[in-house]
Amino acid sequence: MISRAKIKDLMNESACSHNKDKQAKGGGCDKVKPGLAAGGCAFDGAQISLFPYADAVHLVHGPQTCLGASWETRETKTSYEGRDHTQMGFTTGITTNDVIFGGDKRLSDSIDYVMQEYAPEAIFVYSTCVTAMVGDDIDMTCKLGSEKHHTPVIPVHAAGFVGGKNLGSRLAGEAVLEHLIGTKEPEFTTPYDINLIGDYNVTGDMWQYLPILEKIGVRVLSSLSGDGRVGNIRTAHRAKLNVIVCAKSLVTLCRKMQEQYDIPWISVSFYGKRDTTFAIKEIVKALGDPALIEKADQVLAEEEAKLEERLKYYKTLFAGKKAVLNTGGNKAWSIASGLQDLGIEVVATSIRKSTADDIAKAKEYLGEDGVLMKTPASQQAKIIDEKGADILLAGGRSLYTAIKKRISFIDVNQEKKRSYGGYDGLLNLADDLKYAFDNPVFANVAKSAPWEVV
Repeated sequence: MISRAKIKDLMNESACSHNKDKQAKGGGCDKVKPGLAAGGCAFDGAQISLFPYADAVHLVHGPQTCLGASWETRETKTSYEGRDHTQMGFTTGITTNDVIFGGDKRLSDSIDYVMQEYAPEAIFVYSTCVTAMVGDDIDMTCKLGSEKHHTPVIPVHAAGFVGGKNLGSRLAGEAVLEHLIGTKEPEFTTPYDINLIGDYNVTGDMWQYLPILEKIGVRVLSSLSGDGRVGNIRTAHRAKLNVIVCAKSLVTLCRKMQEQYDIPWISVSFYGKRDTTFAIKEIVKALGDPALIEKADQVLAEEEAKLEERLKYYKTLFAGKKAVLNTGGNKAWSIASGLQDLGIEVVATSIRKSTADDIAKAKEYLGEDGVLMKTPASQQAKIIDEKGADILLAGGRSLYTAIKKRISFIDVNQEKKRSYGGYDGLLNLADDLKYAFDNPVFANVAKSAPWEVV
């Protein structure tokens, strides 16, 4: 069972710049308050962070509806050659009898079944609201299952009522740190081993910049969590550097790994030309080898030259175009950076789910005239009119705003179908923008019918 002290500790993360300002007032960046779980509960956040481990089974200890409500929420790509267990939903499916008499036996039987039929590298067992309130001892059941099957069976204490999605991600990080990291030694190490933290590899974003790192000589020892492998994650304590890719919800994991294993960490983004170049330079700088830095400068110069040649056409095409960005979180500035690299002016961005660091970067990228939307649902339509925006980049629910305003639209949330990460991802974004601007449906769909009186 997760303790109140643990929750309080995670809500007041010392490495979070937002909390440095809030601690004097007794607040935190994810303090429990009514309605916090409306945009995704802690259970949802934990699953998002751990689901990309394709060689693990993710077993939801709760009613079947908990599984159905949040399973397979993102297109997290994997290169795993074995059976991708995330393509199946696993649940204990507790009943009224389990609520009355306890569901520990059902959980134990489910672990035995999973090991017999699927033999995964690990099993993550997710507590849910019902089983947490009933008081099922999933810690002991998982411990006994690990000893019986000689395989990590990891309890994840992220019941939905605990808090919001970000807190759930932190709780997932706690589970991985306690039960996986440091439990195995790598076959070999190099001076340039890093861990990628927080890139979920949605539509293959991570694969856009990994080849460049490999060309320079940087090795990804483990990824937490995009395209992750349980065996590699167990060796993550031998990396020389942790690299947070946008997702600040896992900053606690990096801070604790620095305390326990003396691994420094940096935070970067791989969206857009400028940020991709900056990210790679920060990585090699942190690793501290002059020869590696020189090699990186050479490779980046070559890659940037090739990219810039291909961007000339798009920059001419997009000259004078204005965009409104409604995604929130780190995308408030990271996707804005990519749009600006293409010559598009970002006139407004949503900061509804952004951290203090994200908001500061959004201000820096958009400048004094840029609008930071705190309530984008009610603001974006008005801003489109005021700023004369040509395109709205947001989640699928904002499509109807674009239709009403007769401007172009692109879905850039986790439901997107193409990668926008790295240099090649920027070209994908440019292509999608071109198609959106050329698409006549946005100009025609909101027109009055010929027989209607205007």
